[in-house]
Amino acid sequence: MSNSTDQLRDILNIIVPSAELHSKWLNSLSMMENTGARKISKYEHPVFTDIIVLKHAAEEARHAYYLKKQIGKLDAAACPDYSFKYLLAPISSYQYLHRLDVAACRYLGEELGLSGRDVDHGAYLLVTYAIEVRADSLYGVYQDVLTAHNQKVNVKSIILEEEGHLEEMTKMLINFRPDWQVLAHRMCTVETELFNEWVAAVGKEVKQHKNVIA
Repeated sequence: MSNSTDQLRDILNIIVPSAELHSKWLNSLSMMENTGARKISKYEHPVFTDIIVLKHAAEEARHAYYLKKQIGKLDAAACPDYSFKYLLAPISSYQYLHRLDVAACRYLGEELGLSGRDVDHGAYLLVTYAIEVRADSLYGVYQDVLTAHNQKVNVKSIILEEEGHLEEMTKMLINFRPDWQVLAHRMCTVETELFNEWVAAVGKEVKQHKNVIA
């Protein structure tokens, strides 16, 4: 994970000083947070939904909104929506969470023999756990780079909330299955592969942009 983290830091040191790239980066993160919020809302049971799930959906949506608002500190007219032209590595960014969700459902159904609502619930827990582990690292590195470049943009509030989410998901996984750590490790391994692909795709686009400007 350290190599991908170092690579991400290098890429962010190129992105953050550029208003255009930085706006697209924020917009990409906003889109991914919004995708997460929409997936949670789709997962919610119409009757048996507890306060933690509602809280999580609301906070993911707030993160999407907060990141979108941060773009205004760079360029008020930039990235009005989530069209490909306003994102970094749009295909990889759009597919990242969906591919992780599909992998979780396949694992729970084909290898663990679960079905129906049990698959939906397990996928929600495992995917969210893996994403929260990643978010803790990603937003931490991003904030470090923002601070180093004296940016007005900051993601400190998101970092605090993501830490809380991780604690909540861990408690829910413990109640889900006694072998939850095995499942969580499996999903984090899948997520790491997808994350590395996404970082590579973002890095490729950023370097192409840098070459054009040069």
